[in-house]
Amino acid sequence: MAAAPETPSGGEPPRPQRPSRPARPSPTIAVPVAGAPPVFAPIITVRRLSPTDSIAELTGLLHRAYAKQVEMGLQPLAGRQDERTTLKRVFSGECYVAVHHISLPDSQSRQKLVGAILFHEVEEAQGPPCFSRVGVASFSQFAVDPDLQGLGIGLMLLDRVEERAVETGATEMALSMAEPDSDLMRFYIRRDYHLVETWQWPYTNYRSAILSKVLPPRG
Repeated sequence: MAAAPETPSGGEPPRPQRPSRPARPSPTIAVPVAGAPPVFAPIITVRRLSPTDSIAELTGLLHRAYAKQVEMGLQPLAGRQDERTTLKRVFSGECYVAVHHISLPDSQSRQKLVGAILFHEVEEAQGPPCFSRVGVASFSQFAVDPDLQGLGIGLMLLDRVEERAVETGATEMALSMAEPDSDLMRFYIRRDYHLVETWQWPYTNYRSAILSKVLPPRG
């Protein structure tokens, strides 16, 4: 998934806040298979990034998720950034992650990071005019593990940041994506986003499409 990139720089970022609300598990769905027992979908929940989460694991997830754009000859920051840059970016805003709860033989479970989205990233470079309008929130560094795409994880992450935007009083959600990625463009259009403008970030080799969506009123 596409993100609004930023210039890597040094400095120690602050530690993230604890999640403000409990994670919400996705439903477990039985998939009927002829002649075989039911197959159950993985249990995925979305929560705020924790201080105990692995930045190395998150960076690896981003690289895998953006590999398609890299294969297209594009240079998204999330597809090539190091762990220090990931650390700086996720602590510049509110990072939410999707975790796969994997059962272990000793009745314990392990949480594997399978998705991420960054709400209200603070950019060092000048951004598109849309991002600075009153009432506009934005997200970036949106990623879903390629092995689990198509299960609704991306929609869970989008739902969370859109809800968060409404909570903060925003009336519109905006994003930046690689314009050449037509599959990603169609994904956002199906989600009711539309093209607002284009923008050239100083550290990418492609033009970015700036999309926006009107949010429902705070209820």
